[in-house]
Amino acid sequence: MRAFLIFLLVIPILELTIFLILGNYFGIAETLLMIIGTGIIGGILMKKQGLKAVQNVQQQIQNGIMPGDAIINGLSVLIGSILLLFPGFITDIVGVLILIPITRKLFKALLIRYLHRAIQKRNRVTIIHR
Repeated sequence: MRAFLIFLLVIPILELTIFLILGNYFGIAETLLMIIGTGIIGGILMKKQGLKAVQNVQQQIQNGIMPGDAIINGLSVLIGSILLLFPGFITDIVGVLILIPITRKLFKALLIRYLHRAIQKRNRVTIIHR
């Protein structure tokens, strides 16, 4: 939880710093167009790849296959697309890396590891002996 709070404080500061540096280098209008363009691309990708991910899950269910990988893939696409919708360059880079199939494999492995840990934490039983 502490890491998430630090993330919420540090990322906007880094995004603003990069925005100011690029605005000074390219110009404010061009920098704003880059941010708006990545937001539009994120929306398009979310719709296109998100629908494809949902169709994959439905197809696997109809075929009697447990759609675990398809669900993780769809969740990855959703997270990557949402990151592209946020204004900022760091979130855009991470979002694009998640949407590229080759680098998505690494993100999926990290996501699965995180989900395993979260599930294991919730299944712990603590017995207090007094």
